[in-house]
Amino acid sequence: MQKKKLLAAAALASLLCVPGFAQQAQTPWQLRVRAVHLQSANGDSTGLGLTINDKWIPELDVSYFFTPNIAAELVLTVPQEHTVRSNGTDIGSVKHLPPTLLAQYHFTNFQGFRPYLGAGINFTRFSSVNLPAGVDVDRNSFGGALQAGVDIPLTGQWSLNLDVKKVWIQTDVSAAGARIGTFKVDPVLLGVGVGYRF
Repeated sequence: MQKKKLLAAAALASLLCVPGFAQQAQTPWQLRVRAVHLQSANGDSTGLGLTINDKWIPELDVSYFFTPNIAAELVLTVPQEHTVRSNGTDIGSVKHLPPTLLAQYHFTNFQGFRPYLGAGINFTRFSSVNLPAGVDVDRNSFGGALQAGVDIPLTGQWSLNLDVKKVWIQTDVSAAGARIGTFKVDPVLLGVGVGYRF
């Protein structure tokens, strides 16, 4: 009888090591940390030739899986400072904080990698605006966001992540209290990082 119990326990343990069973044992939460390169579209209708610099930024995201295919992802970073230029000349700086919420579809029928697509909304808060006297920008921006990426399983619950996002961010520019045009950041975000599935 004791031998049968040991055999049953061994069989159960071996089943739990099968990838499908291991995946079911995971919680629906996943964390990712990425290094992201922000490339601004620098669209300007003010006539001032406004641009901001491209830069690398840190990114943290939290995902919740409602099913193996459907997930929601909250993308976070810290306020990012950019140099503002007019026709190539530095005229000041501005910070922006752009949290983004995305709904994702994860494809589960591939061997060795898991691609996904996402769409959602971005809210950006501009702060620490340091521009020439009388020049200002609207502090809030709402816009859409699109995403494509892939998770490549490593060991255990870790994965390598490659990700690209297009986010629509813009702000109205004013001079002496009068609106003179719109500046569109509308960045492409190219990211690489690691993920951990709980």
